Amino acid sequence: VTLMKVRRLFATTRKLHATMSSLEGSPERCEELSQSLAEIRDRVRTAASNDCPTLVAVSKYKPASDILTCYQLGQRDFGENYVQELVDKAGQLPDDIRWHFIGSLQSNKCKTLASIPNIYAVQTIASTKAATALNKSIPSERTTPLYIFLQVNTSGEDAKSGLPPLSSAESAPESELVRLAKHVVTACPRLHLQGLMTIGSLTESLASSERGNQDFETLKQTRDVLQNVLRESSGAWGVDGRLMLSMGMSSDFEAALKAGSDVVRVGTGIFGARPKKA
Repeated sequence: VTLMKVRRLFATTRKLHATMSSLEGSPERCEELSQSLAEIRDRVRTAASNDCPTLVAVSKYKPASDILTCYQLGQRDFGENYVQELVDKAGQLPDDIRWHFIGSLQSNKCKTLASIPNIYAVQTIASTKAATALNKSIPSERTTPLYIFLQVNTSGEDAKSGLPPLSSAESAPESELVRLAKHVVTACPRLHLQGLMTIGSLTESLASSERGNQDFETLKQTRDVLQNVLRESSGAWGVDGRLMLSMGMSSDFEAALKAGSDVVRVGTGIFGARPKKA
């Protein structure tokens, strides 16, 4: 039996090496990605207001070879916007990658998304329906909860997904966001409420180098109010009694980090401009 296990492990390892070898990018592309990833990491370290922010490399529309190159440079957190694209890439790439889903999530896609063994976080939960569907879809063999972030529409733009922010403790109990947070904490045991996420407005993003970004300040205020509410109820959430903040993208991640972001999502800054989706 032991010999059979060894042979099986050897075959799996050989298959993984063959797959990774077939995904090798050109030397020029590898050098380009090495330089851009190093630059972004340096900028993250310089701007960070906490000890160890998470850099999520947003790889949508980019080939698996680009992801593998960054993986070989030590990057482990990657973000994707489309369920099927994530499924396809996860099947080709190392299983210790931490995949973050950052796109709009439909309830009928939850089972497919949850079936990915190394899906690490879903950052776009905005309804009890989606949270419930995702919780029910987690395979029984998964040993760790799936981290989730609740999406907040800090700019109030109609085109943006997410729930309204919280402005004060007085209005919090009646808010959709508080109801959703409590639902996740109390009724979704296979999920772990990790924090809040926002996609700020372009106007605030462009102005963030000159002054504070109001969308980031709004998310921080919402986090503070929500934390106080959750402390009065039972259930585990956040990290050491604090909800994480996922805010900041290629154009404004430094301002987000200075404002206290724990997670930044950078795509173009690492991989370059994305092609239009066909």
